[in-house]
Amino acid sequence: MNVKDFLTNRNIPFDAIEHAPTYSAQELAQAVHVSGEEVAKTVLLRIDDGFMVAVLPATHAVDFLRVAAFLGATHVDLADESDCAYRFEDCELGVVPPFGSKYGVRTLVDRSLLEDDQIVFEGNTHHDAIRMSRDDYVAIEDPIIADFAHHI
Repeated sequence: MNVKDFLTNRNIPFDAIEHAPTYSAQELAQAVHVSGEEVAKTVLLRIDDGFMVAVLPATHAVDFLRVAAFLGATHVDLADESDCAYRFEDCELGVVPPFGSKYGVRTLVDRSLLEDDQIVFEGNTHHDAIRMSRDDYVAIEDPIIADFAHHI
């Protein structure tokens, strides 16, 4: 799934931002000159026997115990690189789009990410980013919203 095509085909307005390659959400925030609170860090979680995409601000980290408690799961951790490569084969290695539903998994968003009107996230590569309305993102993804991240 090409993120730009996905949004364009649904008539969702967005800005595509080309930048030097970045390999973390904090680096992305610096490259596109926005607050880390506005940049979505997306990770793939292994939850019991399945997967879930977690989306949180670049300035935060996943609290695995909170995720487990919220979902009633017994085991939550980060998926490994091979799981990501398999599931997100249309993306550069290490890029996880914030649209889990398009890859057959649910999306969990930390409430703190939704405090700003806009969000920024990686497209399909380490050198392109997408800026879009928070409300449009929530409307098309319909994520589970919870408090599961802590500031780092």
